[in-house]
Amino acid sequence: MTDSRQQFEQIYRQYIRREGADKLFEYLSKSDFFDAPASTRFHNAKAGGLCEHSVNVYLRLKQLVERERSANAQAWDKITDESIAIVGLLHDACKTDYYQVSERNVKNEFGMWEKVPYYTVNDRLPYGHGEKSVYIVGGFMRLTRDEAMAINWHMGGFDARTRGGDFSLSAAFEQYPFAVCAHIADLTATYLDEQRS
Repeated sequence: MTDSRQQFEQIYRQYIRREGADKLFEYLSKSDFFDAPASTRFHNAKAGGLCEHSVNVYLRLKQLVERERSANAQAWDKITDESIAIVGLLHDACKTDYYQVSERNVKNEFGMWEKVPYYTVNDRLPYGHGEKSVYIVGGFMRLTRDEAMAINWHMGGFDARTRGGDFSLSAAFEQYPFAVCAHIADLTATYLDEQRS
């Protein structure tokens, strides 16, 4: 078991106690979640990268929420440690059984062609990104509105839905500051904590 998987499981079991959490963990364990990359080529494009990314986002999100709580505890009292674990660890549940390994020909250092593995996307449930994670997690356990908004909009302006001029993202960020923190945690984990390919 990798360090990231052990960390993920420890955080998950310590904080996520909601009805259905055990079934969701069982689903993740039977899927490729713990072996999958976080992306095909951008960040953590390696076996186990998705799990590592999920732990990184959780750690960043925990720091952000703790900082916000210290500034205004009453505004953040409904964001529990369980909520932080759910959003941080499960925001990319949509990437479960999403990638597959393929091969391409590449010249090696001797000028010879050789087949090398790389990741491609094979989306068997084309439901979007954040909304797909909400759909998957919600199929096992009930999410609070704050959790659902944070998972749904964790991509921020990188979400394909924002390209058409829809103002839902800004409305969500205005009404649900936890969603803003989830987006920032995802960005900082991706760009500051993780290996780029």
